Amino acid sequence: MRDLNFPDFQFRFKNNENKRFIFDDIRKKYVLLTPEEWVRQHVVQFLIKVKMYPQSHMNVEKVVKINDMNKRYDVVVFTPKGSIFLLVECKEPSVKITQSVFDQIARYNMSLNAQFLMVTNGLNHYYCKLDYVNKKYQFLTDLP
Repeated sequence: MRDLNFPDFQFRFKNNENKRFIFDDIRKKYVLLTPEEWVRQHVVQFLIKVKMYPQSHMNVEKVVKINDMNKRYDVVVFTPKGSIFLLVECKEPSVKITQSVFDQIARYNMSLNAQFLMVTNGLNHYYCKLDYVNKKYQFLTDLP
């Protein structure tokens, strides 16, 4: 897998039937290592080890219902009271971050109401703070 725009993290890998797997600390299991999963696992480690968000407040790859359709978000960080602090959308490095990616996370967030959004392809990261009262958002240079 290619280098990403994150610090170096230690990961656990295993091979099975000519496929490579990476251990997901949140799901507590090995998952197939795809380019998008590589980004997702870096995001998780970044949130835990750099941003110091509690691992126990995170979910990865859970179903969210959007217009009667089941979709999966990549990463969510909850507040201690259970509301959603951060919603993250991950794309593989070859996928450019375009308006359609922002539209996707916005659709997911209509059901989730996160305080912050993060969109990343592992190379480029975008952070956004939402202001629901004034119906605005503000791009940030980093997450709080």
